[in-house]
Amino acid sequence: MARIFDVVEYPSEMVDEIVHRFPEEGIADLRIGSQVIVREAQRAVFFRDGRALDSFGPGRHTITTANIPLLIDFLGKAFNNRTPFTAEVYFVSMREFVDRKWGTPQPILVRNPGMGLGVALLQGFGTYSFQVRDAQQFVTQVVGAQKIYRMSDIEDRLRAVLLSKLQDLLGEIAAKRPVTELIGLTEEIGAGIRAKAQDDFAALGLTLKSFYIANLKPSEKSAEELRAMGMLDLPTYTQLQAADALRDAAQNPSGGAGLTAGIGAGIGLGNVISQSLQGSGKGGEEAGKSATGIPEVMTPAEAATILRVSEEDVLAAIQAGELKAKKIGNAYRISRQALEDFLKG
Repeated sequence: MARIFDVVEYPSEMVDEIVHRFPEEGIADLRIGSQVIVREAQRAVFFRDGRALDSFGPGRHTITTANIPLLIDFLGKAFNNRTPFTAEVYFVSMREFVDRKWGTPQPILVRNPGMGLGVALLQGFGTYSFQVRDAQQFVTQVVGAQKIYRMSDIEDRLRAVLLSKLQDLLGEIAAKRPVTELIGLTEEIGAGIRAKAQDDFAALGLTLKSFYIANLKPSEKSAEELRAMGMLDLPTYTQLQAADALRDAAQNPSGGAGLTAGIGAGIGLGNVISQSLQGSGKGGEEAGKSATGIPEVMTPAEAATILRVSEEDVLAAIQAGELKAKKIGNAYRISRQALEDFLKG
């Protein structure tokens, strides 16, 4: 018996799927009288001849295509048994996708005037939720012809938008408030992110429903990591490395008084470094350097760079007593005078 009409539905909770295309492969020859059943928390976007014509809410809908039952069976023979009138249905989940995770893969640099180095590095994490606002817009602008569009296909894009807005907002607030106050404004910052990101989400046919900050705190990045990020000049880096070594030694039960503040906060150790640089009467690239450009205090790695040898060679010279160095905690520090004396032999 010839097929008269079709019933199209997608009885799925769509827990991880945002969009599911029918048919998944190829094209459909949906005929006049075909039924589309749309469940609660779904929308169905109907395409014909490659164009989005309409979207359907929950319920049973009758669609109209140019494919006339019985007659199309004869017309199909002229098109190699393929329907000349293509149609597809995209089922879109309209549920709220909750508890999506976000976090700062790298610390966010903000101003921290009047404290330590004058900057702070903040890290945070939390959750957000979103929902499809316009099913037809989302399918046409984002999904395209993909047969299944999952959360994993868009999460990186959404997190990039959120982190960009977070960085902008933290910069704006930090210009008016110290970091010690800023990290306590998680609700205000969350509301600000929702407001800032709505236009970007709306451009995709989405709505940002919530943005929560579970934790916002100073980074615990070490001097080595900060320098690798391009955050420190050489003199400041040298001073921070010395402070790192002092902090590590203080954490040893046999050590002396502790320096408890984190480097990233620019508090505590930052004040020590700032005072040290101010005391030298110089700043920027010139601080802590001699007229020859050699720092007043160096790590073995920096001394190796100046000597154009390996760090292992410098450590061997220190252990042999040929190069004088001061051991602070587990690290060595070499003065410019000691390096010049070593070069003189």
